[in-house]
Amino acid sequence: MSGSIFGVSMDIADLLSSDGIVLRGGASSKRQALHAVAEAFGAAFDMDADKAFEALQEREALGSTGLGSGVAVPHARIKGLDRVCAVFVRLDTPVAYESLDDRPVDLLFALFAPQDAGAEHLRALAAVSRALRSPELREQLRQARTVDAIRALFVKDVSKTAA
Repeated sequence: MSGSIFGVSMDIADLLSSDGIVLRGGASSKRQALHAVAEAFGAAFDMDADKAFEALQEREALGSTGLGSGVAVPHARIKGLDRVCAVFVRLDTPVAYESLDDRPVDLLFALFAPQDAGAEHLRALAAVSRALRSPELREQLRQARTVDAIRALFVKDVSKTAA
């Protein structure tokens, strides 16, 4: 058995660079929130934000990625990507997102995976979903004032759940 609930190679902090964390005020709809996620991904990983947005929209068409409690985990497979990576966007004003509990979303942790990613993509989704179930972590993410503080929360959460 692995020393971490995330498995041997799954560490949220490894997926999320500081460049991929955006504390952003401006989104008035789910579509704009997904645009913000795609733009953050494009900037952080030097990828095409428009293609990322299209991929996120295609995935949302299959069913909402809103988990409830103000959290969404949009995800998509992206051609040309060589590993699973993530961005985190916090909105100042929550937006309607068709979540499981119908609550608006202000915390978006998006995952992007290579076209052929299999188990690694699923492990990342499970790890992120599990971490964001914590009411304490969600509140800390909402209160954090800086990108470094947000990143530190994910590092802390991973080390707290390891062992």
